[in-house]
Amino acid sequence: MNAAAGERRTGLAGDAGSEGRTGLEHDGAWDERVGLAHDEEEVREAQPMVVPALAAALARELARRVDEDQRLMREAHTSPTQTSRRRIAECRRDNAEALKMIVRRHGWPTADLVGAPASTAALMILLHAPDLDFQLACRDLIAQATADGRCPAPHHAYIADHCAVEQGQPQFYGTRVDPATFRPYPVRQPQTLDERRRDVGLGPLDEQMRTLRVSC
Repeated sequence: MNAAAGERRTGLAGDAGSEGRTGLEHDGAWDERVGLAHDEEEVREAQPMVVPALAAALARELARRVDEDQRLMREAHTSPTQTSRRRIAECRRDNAEALKMIVRRHGWPTADLVGAPASTAALMILLHAPDLDFQLACRDLIAQATADGRCPAPHHAYIADHCAVEQGQPQFYGTRVDPATFRPYPVRQPQTLDERRRDVGLGPLDEQMRTLRVSC
């Protein structure tokens, strides 16, 4: 991957970040929380072998947690109350803590380890995490996994854009959209944006935006 770092809808299926849409949505979700006690080098070095039964259990747990987030989001959409928002925040906080433990013990849950759907679920949890340091550490783990062919390239694009926006920097791939304007947050070198998107397996930005407008 040639990008570095990176809300609420883009092209994935659950949203991402703090207040912007991503596309990383199973049914059209929104966003937030987490924290990594070990530093990035400790996480990077600890990559124990995971037996198939454990990998399957991790996959089920990640999918279950994202499904619960999506269920609460649908309920909040139907009945937007302070209680529903609190439940979403609590769910995402718990999900982030669970992901932090998985990463600490097993490294990033890559597609080759837990399967592509569960790895995408892990990314969705990460994008809703409130701890930018944790997100940055995982961004680099995902970048390496992508380079090794162990994660889909769009996964790195989403987290790279998310982290860039959170750091007040232009994003790389235009995956993070400002919900106030329904336009992507600032993008670096916009004249070559669609080339970069193509390089990581994303369609043109205009196509993404049309899809988002139809889904809203």
